Amino acid sequence: MAATSPLSADTPSAPLVAHEVTSVGASQLEQLLQQAGLELLGNCHKMSGRGPALLTHSALLEDFTPQELDTLGEAMLLVRAQPGQVLINEGDRGDWMLLLLSGTVDVTKATPPDDDDPAATGNVSRLGVVTEGAVLGEMSMFDRDLRYATCTAIDALEAAVLSRAAIGQLIRQHPGVGAKLMVKITQLLAQRLRNTSNRMVKMLHKK
Repeated sequence: MAATSPLSADTPSAPLVAHEVTSVGASQLEQLLQQAGLELLGNCHKMSGRGPALLTHSALLEDFTPQELDTLGEAMLLVRAQPGQVLINEGDRGDWMLLLLSGTVDVTKATPPDDDDPAATGNVSRLGVVTEGAVLGEMSMFDRDLRYATCTAIDALEAAVLSRAAIGQLIRQHPGVGAKLMVKITQLLAQRLRNTSNRMVKMLHKK
């Protein structure tokens, strides 16, 4: 991932609060997003009109037709974030994922302090910087486990939010689009696992 400018500290972030829920409904999800300080802009109407760049940069959307994109967009919430706002907070629960439509996001993870040094407070490590077309939070959406990392807006951005419940509804009402979406998300998860395995092998070879 390409490096970019340091994270802006001008706008205070409002992390999402962990919720012990199995499936977040549309109204609950909207409330959670608003509590995080994100601006809700309705559904992602006419997603196909966002231009070819989004399809080019997004592995999730590359095989969708314009009509299928519009159907998918109707199932997603459109949000806007300002620099410094937290989109996903490490350690929270959430059964939804984000598709970055514009802007840049910093992905970081807290490093536990050294057990041999009681005074240590730990550090934050940058896992990467992602841009338009990237998908965030899909793993927790499926397994309902805690968020692995924190995702923070570096600049003003727009993102599409897709919940687990919305995917279920999409499968029931538009099975072709729902099936294609599930295949693409599975491919993304498999690629992430493959990349992680490759990094572990390289680290072992360095020892």
